Amino acid sequence: MAMILNEFKTSLESTAHSEERDNVSWERYLERRSLVLQFLHSNLSLHHFQHYQNKLELLKKCYFYLEIEPKHMNLRDQNHMRHRTDILQLIDPCQFQRMKKVGKNQTEIQLSLFTELLEQLERGREELSCYVETCDMITFLSQWDLIMQRLSKLSKFMETLLSLQVPGKLYVKHHLVSYADLRGTRLPNIRLSLCTKMPLIFDRKESFADKDWAKLKWFTENQESHLEQCELRFKLLTNESQTEVGYGRIQEVTSNTCVVQNLQPGRSYEFTIRRSDTHTLVFKKWHDSIILKTKTNAVEDADSSACAPEV
Repeated sequence: MAMILNEFKTSLESTAHSEERDNVSWERYLERRSLVLQFLHSNLSLHHFQHYQNKLELLKKCYFYLEIEPKHMNLRDQNHMRHRTDILQLIDPCQFQRMKKVGKNQTEIQLSLFTELLEQLERGREELSCYVETCDMITFLSQWDLIMQRLSKLSKFMETLLSLQVPGKLYVKHHLVSYADLRGTRLPNIRLSLCTKMPLIFDRKESFADKDWAKLKWFTENQESHLEQCELRFKLLTNESQTEVGYGRIQEVTSNTCVVQNLQPGRSYEFTIRRSDTHTLVFKKWHDSIILKTKTNAVEDADSSACAPEV
């Protein structure tokens, strides 16, 4: 009888220890699962992913330029009088073209790396979500070291991604300015970096065509107050079966609107807007286009008579 009681007592103690271990494991599981969920809902949330995706798409459409500091130097002439001189007039043209190629390569690498990091983060998010949603307690805890390694790597990816949202500096390996051009003036520390300008986008609501003219309007997402010169191109669209030759024109515009005259009635035209090329431009890959069809019949003419173009 005493032996049976001892065995029963031992069994009760073993069960109690087992339940205690299960409770500790369950609490550890809940705590670690909560940590992963917090990471998924903050750093890797769908909202953040959409923001980074939009940022990438915008960067791919931007214009990238070399930015030079300082922009001016005070040089002495033969009479030892100081004159304010544009730094671009002093920079060696060959060295400057070389730095433009470096800037173009750096931009392409930056955009490519941005794209790759987004894909890595998306795959990492799917992997962590799978651990949280499908793994039981024992499997989850057994894979914890692997999960922690994944969290650490994804955090580093995120830090790199954030740094890529702003164009970086360029390393100047060679002298850009000849000492002979300085006439004894101390050479300043010339710094080169990349900067961006927003793409020009047609206003689809405000752009329209009439019988023999079209009015185009465009904007930038940051609503630039200072209007720079841009290039409006347009061409007549022809069907492949037609024997006529399409034609087009280019207009330089310093505005956000333009009226194009002397169009053919009842025809489709493709309009393209882009920033004008400058000597500091290093990368452009996208421009906005819109197709408008001119009107033909008298009803359309009457309806549009109130909005004749201002010349």
